[in-house]
Amino acid sequence: MAANFSSTLFASLLLLLLLLFTTPPSTVSKVDVGHGDISLPESDVDLLEFPLNLEFLEAEFFLWGSLGHGLDVVAPNLTMGGPPPTGAKRANLDPFVRDVVLQFAFQEVGHLRAIKKSVKGFPRPSLDISSRSFATTMNKAMGYALNPPFDPYANGVNYLLASYLIPYVGLTGYVGANPNLKSAQAKRIVAGLLAVESAQDAVIRTLLYERALSKVHPYNATVAEFTARISDLRDELGGAGVKDEGLIVPPAKGAEGMISGNVIAGDDYSLGYARTPKEILSIVYGTGSAHTPGGFFPKGARGRIANSYLT
Repeated sequence: MAANFSSTLFASLLLLLLLLFTTPPSTVSKVDVGHGDISLPESDVDLLEFPLNLEFLEAEFFLWGSLGHGLDVVAPNLTMGGPPPTGAKRANLDPFVRDVVLQFAFQEVGHLRAIKKSVKGFPRPSLDISSRSFATTMNKAMGYALNPPFDPYANGVNYLLASYLIPYVGLTGYVGANPNLKSAQAKRIVAGLLAVESAQDAVIRTLLYERALSKVHPYNATVAEFTARISDLRDELGGAGVKDEGLIVPPAKGAEGMISGNVIAGDDYSLGYARTPKEILSIVYGTGSAHTPGGFFPKGARGRIANSYLT
């Protein structure tokens, strides 16, 4: 009897200890990283704030392209009073492409929330996503004035080519920022952002790759030629060597030097290319200089890093 009682008591004590020191999965709290909960090194704050510029650009372009309205309707609090984008409008997309773009749009809204949950951030910068802005970029890429001017909102292929311009630049920025981050919290955020931006770029490239050898109406150039020229332009503007690749490359430059298809861009080891904030600004400004605003950011990007090049 005493032995049974001892065994029962031991089992009861063991169960009590397990209840005291084991937290059920449903009660685990999510820890918010940010100015209100965990302080981040100042350099991490700067590196987390800088991508807001690209996330604002992507959010507005994808929201307007799919819905015909932007953050001022979907999430006005995220704009912090920044001016609405110039030239934005709804694109002429087929149902499938519109659905994909709409998914991207809300993902970008989530990215803005994630970053602003972690750092204070800044108001939406002045953005020019007009047809004229994209036409200017495409003319630079092709090396001559397209006639009629390129209109990103005219059809699905044009919109995908215009989309090819944006997420990839952001993802190279996240690859470049990661080794410079000091805190595990900031690295976790950037890793999450990089994962989705990379997936978006892969989807865009895949949809374009399916049409790679088709002519972009009414121009005498294929989809693959457009992507190659855009990638070359970004390399030229970035001024730091080859960090960009079109959809079709010479086999020697493909994965393992074995294949010309290039749905996902990568270096000699198929690792993502990295860019610095200076390179990114030089590209999105369209001027080749982080000191000279223009392009999608006519008044310049925001944040301490971007401002450091404007003073």
